[in-house]
Amino acid sequence: MKTLGVDLAADPKRTAAAVIEWRDGQARLVHLSLGVRDETVVELFGASDVTGIDCPLGWPQPFLSFLLGHSREDPDAVLRHDGLDGRRELAYRATDRFVTHTTGLIPLSVSADRLAHPAMRCAVIQAKIARLWGVQPRDGTDRLVEVYPAASLKIWGISARRYKGRGTPESEVRDDILGQLTAAAPWLDLDAYRDQLIASDDLLDSVIASLTARAAARQATLLPGPDQSLAAREEGWIHLPTGSLTKLNK
Repeated sequence: MKTLGVDLAADPKRTAAAVIEWRDGQARLVHLSLGVRDETVVELFGASDVTGIDCPLGWPQPFLSFLLGHSREDPDAVLRHDGLDGRRELAYRATDRFVTHTTGLIPLSVSADRLAHPAMRCAVIQAKIARLWGVQPRDGTDRLVEVYPAASLKIWGISARRYKGRGTPESEVRDDILGQLTAAAPWLDLDAYRDQLIASDDLLDSVIASLTARAAARQATLLPGPDQSLAAREEGWIHLPTGSLTKLNK
């Protein structure tokens, strides 16, 4: 099996991709790149069994209805979201609320935060994938899975506070994260790319995304419940791993 992890940014210069090859109880990082363009994401997707992408695959359904109501000058559709609670429905998806309830982490809002630009690019990439490989369900039931590396690390018991940034303190935290990963998963070979992973949080996130894609492929992630399944299909669903990191090579 090959799993692809993509840390998607609005700018290809900050977009990273990692491919892990799983064979005979071992896993080896065989591809790592930064400055990844749409075409490369689509190509790597086609060559991988499962792809984990660190970016929302959709928007809150109430937000789309709100925009449509505003466009059509429909007061009822807009006033339905009057007040703070109403606006919160526009900002966060069902999966975002689930992640917060499960992990305590608060994902960025795809409709009201700086995550919106990467999500626009992600929608275009989904369309490009659909043309070549078929439409991928946003709930992650096929080959494209939405992931959240910080949440995966927390669930796996990897201490990872303040690892994002280009300074020496952040690099030291990433070095420590790699040490924790090696200890928890001695079957995971990252040696050829260790210096690059220490130097870039984007590259590190792409590796965590690839590991989470493996968890999804092994049916070791939390799935939406009956009351969340429709929203997951429309808005996307963040796959949180279950169990320990040590079992991913089984």
